[in-house]
Amino acid sequence: MFKRGIKSRLIVTYLVLILLTMSLLSSYLLWFFYQNNLDMLTSSLLTNARVTEQFLEDYMKGPKEKSGIDQRLKELATKSDLRITVIDNNGTVLADSWENPTLMENHLERPEVSAALSGEVGKSIRYSTTINQNMLYASIPIWHGSEVLGTVRIASTLATVDAGFNSIKSTLLATIFLTSLLAIALSLRLAHKYTAPLEEITTAAREIGDGNLDRRLYVRTGDELELLAHTLNHLASNLDDKINETTAEAQKLTLILEHMDNSVILLDRYGRVLTANKTARDIFDIHDSMMNQHNMQVIGNSQLDRSIHQTVINDQSMQIQLKTKIHGNKRVFQVFLAPITTKEKDNTRILSVFHDITTLQDLHERQADFVANASHELATPLTAIKGFAETLLDGAMEDSALRTKFINIIHSEAERMQRLINELLQLAKLNSQEYRQQIKLEPTDLTPLLHKAQQYLIAHADEKNITITIDAPSEPLIVMANPDWLKQILINLLDNSIKYTLATGLIVLQCYQEDKEAILIVKDSGIGIPSADLPLIFDRFYRVDKARTRSAGGTGLGLSIVKFIIEMHGGQISVQSTVNKGTTFTIKLPLA
Repeated sequence: MFKRGIKSRLIVTYLVLILLTMSLLSSYLLWFFYQNNLDMLTSSLLTNARVTEQFLEDYMKGPKEKSGIDQRLKELATKSDLRITVIDNNGTVLADSWENPTLMENHLERPEVSAALSGEVGKSIRYSTTINQNMLYASIPIWHGSEVLGTVRIASTLATVDAGFNSIKSTLLATIFLTSLLAIALSLRLAHKYTAPLEEITTAAREIGDGNLDRRLYVRTGDELELLAHTLNHLASNLDDKINETTAEAQKLTLILEHMDNSVILLDRYGRVLTANKTARDIFDIHDSMMNQHNMQVIGNSQLDRSIHQTVINDQSMQIQLKTKIHGNKRVFQVFLAPITTKEKDNTRILSVFHDITTLQDLHERQADFVANASHELATPLTAIKGFAETLLDGAMEDSALRTKFINIIHSEAERMQRLINELLQLAKLNSQEYRQQIKLEPTDLTPLLHKAQQYLIAHADEKNITITIDAPSEPLIVMANPDWLKQILINLLDNSIKYTLATGLIVLQCYQEDKEAILIVKDSGIGIPSADLPLIFDRFYRVDKARTRSAGGTGLGLSIVKFIIEMHGGQISVQSTVNKGTTFTIKLPLA
């Protein structure tokens, strides 16, 4: 706030001007009055001194005559209240109308006496301690030809002059006091007149500055203040329009940022996070307390930090592919970095947009792996078929034993290739959204499905003298599922168990309820799976022992299809296995 407002300054200015003018005028009048009275009194004293000089001219001729001066002077002074003193050229007082001259000190050093003895008119004002008054002394020389015989000094009290001076001074002080009161009243009136519009404009400007853009001024002064009020009204109106436009754009931008799929983070030139949209906060787990922290603390990726630094240095946009882990999960982002530079380089901001391409990257990698594996799996039986066919064409047809053997191999490889193609087609169907929408889920009892799977593969199990037992509750165990898909799951798992269980082995099919889930178990006493391979057995085309799997007719897709179907039903599958002791697959499905 200001120390003094315009009103205070106007009042003080008016008051100072008036008081200064009155003081100067009063001082001049007092000086003029006092000086004029002194001049008049001095002139009167000098006139009396000259008259006294003429009167005393004959008394200054010799010592005898001088001795009678004092008596004659006292007789003359009875007719006047003036003090008359006669002094010779040595400073000795010869006569005094008020005092005994013989008792008076030498007056040679008195300024008025010294001036008169030098042939000039002397004047002096001194305070008399005898009568406690100021005295005016005037002295002229007594001439005898060209010789100064002495001096006549006339003195008069200044009581009358001082009384008149004090009277006028009191009158002027009273006048100044009354004028000051009038000046204060006038200053207040004028200050209010000129500052009231300014105060109104100031109040309105403060309200506008505080955000009240509807505030308007109605000043009618006919001068620059009215023009200022109109200008401020126009400014407030334009500012209101601009703010509304900016607010609308900001809201639009905020809605876009908050609902866009991409993460947007604004950083300063030092890599500190300034703000982030909702998607970025959710993905990178950014809280308000993390604002103004370095990106290494918030995101924790050195590649991103280096790219931000490079963007600031080069002042150019750039794009990077960022691979990181969030909550233990691999994520891939395509990051666009762009500098936002103002005139002051210190205010550089970096806009970063994170496009999550994890799914696309994973899909691309899966597709590449799938194509490579499928090509390899199809190439293997084709190579065998082509090789044995060429062998037959080269003359092996003539040997009936070789011909039969090679034709059986070609037939077996063709069947394996057909199974692979069928399973590839099944995966393609399962990946199709339209196909999955056509499949209806219905309440399905698990116990009959276990018996159907057993009957479907019982002949295959009997060939190896493998026993298949079923452990199921007597009451129905109902889940919401597609019966054909669940039957296929059981057949795939049971078929694998038969393939990898030695002769006279045992396979158990079991189902029961646990809390709100149905549990399906396929347990065998087969060769088992090494622990290193367990996390990978549900991947497409993965085989624990490729040679043994191919000899058993496996394609490497069965377990991946099983897991895919179970997850489509909202369930889970897990596996436990010990080499040479057996394998147990456990399926959990929600109850209907």
